[in-house]
Amino acid sequence: MTKKTLTGAESLIRCLEQKGVDIIFGYPGGAAIPIFDALVDSKIKLVLVRHEQGATHIADGYARATGKPGVVLVTSGPGATNTVTGIITANMDSVPMIVLCGQTITASLGKDAFQEADVFGITAPIVKHSYLVKDANDIPRIVEEAFHICNTGRPGPVLIDLPKDITGGPSTASTGNIEMDIPGYSFPTTGNKKDIQKLASFLKHSKRPLLLVGHGAEIAGASAEVKKLAETLNAPVVNTLIGKGTFPENHPLSLGMLGMHGTAYANKALARCDLIFSIGSRWDDRITPGKIERFCPDAIKLHIDIDPAEINKIVVPDASVVGDAKLVLQDLLPMIEKLNTKDWIKEVDQYKRKFPLTYKKTGGLKAQHVIDELYKLTKGDAIVTTDVGQHQMWAAQFFKTHKPRTWLSSGGAGTMGFGFPAAIGAQFGQPKETVIAIVGDGGFQMTAFELSTAAIHKLPLKIVVIDNKYLGMVRQWQQLFYDDRLSGVDLEGNPDFVKLAEAYGVKGFRIKRAADVRKVLAKALAYSDGPCLIHAEVIKEDNVFPMIPAGGTADEMIIDPPKIKLEKPKGST
Repeated sequence: MTKKTLTGAESLIRCLEQKGVDIIFGYPGGAAIPIFDALVDSKIKLVLVRHEQGATHIADGYARATGKPGVVLVTSGPGATNTVTGIITANMDSVPMIVLCGQTITASLGKDAFQEADVFGITAPIVKHSYLVKDANDIPRIVEEAFHICNTGRPGPVLIDLPKDITGGPSTASTGNIEMDIPGYSFPTTGNKKDIQKLASFLKHSKRPLLLVGHGAEIAGASAEVKKLAETLNAPVVNTLIGKGTFPENHPLSLGMLGMHGTAYANKALARCDLIFSIGSRWDDRITPGKIERFCPDAIKLHIDIDPAEINKIVVPDASVVGDAKLVLQDLLPMIEKLNTKDWIKEVDQYKRKFPLTYKKTGGLKAQHVIDELYKLTKGDAIVTTDVGQHQMWAAQFFKTHKPRTWLSSGGAGTMGFGFPAAIGAQFGQPKETVIAIVGDGGFQMTAFELSTAAIHKLPLKIVVIDNKYLGMVRQWQQLFYDDRLSGVDLEGNPDFVKLAEAYGVKGFRIKRAADVRKVLAKALAYSDGPCLIHAEVIKEDNVFPMIPAGGTADEMIIDPPKIKLEKPKGST
């Protein structure tokens, strides 16, 4: 018998199998048919989505929940360009993803062929790396490099553009013992010892230290090291939005999320600390004000980040280390000892008592009430995904996260429509976990068609739609800073989300009264015969507080709803 020559597509699929890929999220088309054909004989599970954007968000959720790269397969032209939103979402939040795109034949490249788009050029600014394959024999090397690049150093998406004649033609290259050829790619691991000693020296003299834990610490798997650092120093801990869970938010030293809609006590501590130590956080503009010199002006600033580009990019620290957060902390821990922070801990505990997270339980159904009861019923033992907006901030405030990789939210890009498909990916990746998507009525309608994907696969995830018939966060800003001149935010034409769910074969529950919240949520959590949707019809006008106006500092935090309209922040965005 003669040895069968593989096609480029068969070589691709064999390489994916060897990289441990067990699931691909995709949508077919003419230019990608050879790849879809090769999947027929593969052990890799193909999940047919209902839109390419959905595929990228599903793969994103899978990656965040498992730590493994999510894999997307789409066709050329509009199929490829529909992935752009999901790619930028993953890129800004450092999520490992492989995006495989079919493409017109190589002879037609640049000639405006049917369904041709220069996806390589279009996505160049928003990927970690990309390839246009022009030789089928390069496929094994490219796949090996793509997985290495996307999931090492600071993770991110890698795109591989695959012309149809390449995937349909022969490939004679070996798929074993593959050598990479990326001499220009390197990433730091351990930190410089002198730089680490400098961190220790500053920590030694602090009286009011504050640890700021970001998503980078979660990616590095540094949860145990962060916890040991906090307990050794006896230092309070705040986290970024997507750093939730790296340090358990039910720990006595946790102050929860800081920043624009962080807890009042986290922001009070931020304003009072004499040292702030960022571990895997990039000092983004939801934490720091427009004028950076106003950010903790009297505090020592320390920074660990694996991406050298983040050092000095926004905050110029007094000491910094470029390296893997886990490895750097392991070197730092033997150099430190417990600090005399008794008075500091007493002070921040007073902030917790004086400025607790709260909401009025009268005056109609509140989103905070729904989310608070969800947390109490699950005891925080769930993977939670969110869209972007008011519900996202309330979820960050009231649903405490205890473990890494159980809080999945779009941070950098702020992508509406992310939450629900991300929950699908998380459920595929962690089938034994309770997965809850907390979404707004606006964002949910952007990707609601993936109800079909969830229903077909009988995924037991819970979709909580917070329906206030507004684009709530934009309305809040228009009310507070634009003289209540509402424009483009009314979603009065929303569907009946229970009926919409039932049209897809998804179980629906409805909550209209505060008295029914616990009972209905308990029923939904107990339901396991596929996905279910909980339509929470909350009051129309409610605002998220605490709030630091854009460009403001922690000292300028608004804790209670103001009685008058506020002045529009200068240079706000």
